[in-house]
Amino acid sequence: MTDSNDRALIERFLEMMSAEAGAARNTLAAYETDLRLASDHLRGGLAVADEAALQSVAQLWMPLARSSVARKAAALRRFYGFLADEGFRSDDPSAALPRPGAARSLPKTLSIADVDRLFAAIADRIARVPADPNDLRLSALVELLYGSGLRATELVSLPRGAISPDRPWCILKGKGGRERMVPISDRARAAVAVWRAQVPADRLFLFPSRTGHLTRIRLYQLLKALAAEAGIPPDRVSPHVLRHAFATHLLSGGADLRALQAMLGHADIATTEIYTHVDASRLVALVNERHPLVDAAARRT
Repeated sequence: MTDSNDRALIERFLEMMSAEAGAARNTLAAYETDLRLASDHLRGGLAVADEAALQSVAQLWMPLARSSVARKAAALRRFYGFLADEGFRSDDPSAALPRPGAARSLPKTLSIADVDRLFAAIADRIARVPADPNDLRLSALVELLYGSGLRATELVSLPRGAISPDRPWCILKGKGGRERMVPISDRARAAVAVWRAQVPADRLFLFPSRTGHLTRIRLYQLLKALAAEAGIPPDRVSPHVLRHAFATHLLSGGADLRALQAMLGHADIATTEIYTHVDASRLVALVNERHPLVDAAARRT
């Protein structure tokens, strides 16, 4: 079991992570579990462990997913960094810990045919007479998700006047308070204009609710119901999946990766690069159609 010295130092480490690093509650809970399990394995000797001891801990992690190993190793590395900074140790044995790197999974997305089925289901709803205002709202929501790649939170919290009928873009404030300019398609602006006519002029949000704006949970529910209606398994459709579809379909159509990064609001180009998983045949066709040497070869023949 974890001895009193390990317990005390783990508690001090977690207090530091909370107060100075602002770690979230879930992060603190995961770190505490990882550290206590390692301490138990070392019979209470985590704080004084050497590299050989840490290698024995790492052996226990071998059956785990790389993401789990990366998290556990990060917890121990931060713990030993804390011990060194606070003078509890003069060395740092964490070099013995593995650095597997979490494998970034490919994003779930939809085919263009799937997206067409979603819009067809919306069109069928709107064609009913009289049109249900909720269907007009759904049309605007989906047009903005797929047409502009908005995040769910960005979408539901849009101010009533954020999107203008005569302006093909809007300014959004995304993660970290970073502002970006997002293109708004003609279709999306038209759908928003029809919906906004249903929203009282004194409402603050474009998608209002009784207490503020439409919630993310309600947005998820609306999309799941639409997916089922369109004959698509509901677990395949979400706001984030439509954002992924926006990115994937633009990239497969030849969009520049840097431009896509700006539209999505990614701080790091590496985050955007995950969308380069597009069908290789599309990339080959793009080269064959667009590369200048293709024209040169055609002229020689």
